[in-house]
Amino acid sequence: FPYMSVKDNLLMGAFTRRDKAEIRQTLESVLERFPRLKERYRQVAGTLSGGEQQMLVIGRALMARPQLLLLDEPSLGIAPKLVQDIARSIIRINREDGVSVLLVEQNSRMALSISHRAYALTTGNVVVSGVSRELLNDPRIKDAYLGGAA
Repeated sequence: FPYMSVKDNLLMGAFTRRDKAEIRQTLESVLERFPRLKERYRQVAGTLSGGEQQMLVIGRALMARPQLLLLDEPSLGIAPKLVQDIARSIIRINREDGVSVLLVEQNSRMALSISHRAYALTTGNVVVSGVSRELLNDPRIKDAYLGGAA
């Protein structure tokens, strides 16, 4: 919602919830997790940087208190520093909030470093799957997806 403020975008994520105290608590949690959003709370969302917009998208989804969070290319087109911030946030969402995360990501190194299991697809077919840490060290994966020896 590019013409709405960060605040209104976040509150849109809670539109199915009714308990105002719980919504406030979730909002505080999201703003603690993404301090940049707190700094830009009244700013129009369309004027945020790419990384800040990704944080807003994730924050809005968290406002619904999901059991499963589907993230499609959260690192796409954002600065490397913000990629690290997003990756850390995904880890916290899973570990601290107990939210399962299904991550679709072309940044294979980042995805393998933060996930439990991974599935590599080629033209829609699973070509390899397994424990992420093991795949991160698999020579086939290094050659095909991580740019050779890492």
